[in-house]
Formats: sequence, structure tokens, C-alpha cells
Amino acid sequence: MPNDDIMTVKELADYLKIAEKTAYRFASEGKVPGFKVGSAWRFRKSEINRWIAQQEQEGKQK
Repeated sequence: MPNDDIMTVKELADYLKIAEKTAYRFASEGKVPGFKVGSAWRFRKSEINRWIAQQEQEGKQK
């Protein structure tokens, strides 16, 4: 099912093992790649995985 790739704020928080409030803040500050459907944030799992890989690379450079 192609829709499995789309996550809600709650699913993103569970996936990243962070608080929902933190996930929402990251989204609204543009720290994680997301988009809005009406007033609700949605996240594409493939984009989040790419973002995670990017964070890992940046972490290694410090």
C-alpha cells in the first residue's frame, strides 16, 4: 500500500523515539522534512530516512 510511506506527527515521534511535542516543534521549525495536509503535518518515511542519514553524516563531521 503506497500510503504506508506517510506518517502523522504521532507516528514520526514513535519512529524517532521522541516526544510528540518535540516532533511537532521540529516540523514547525523546518528541522525535519514534512508537509501540511490542511492543518495537520505529514511526513514521508523515505524523506525522514534520508534526513536521518544526513544527521548521521553531519554528526560524523563534528
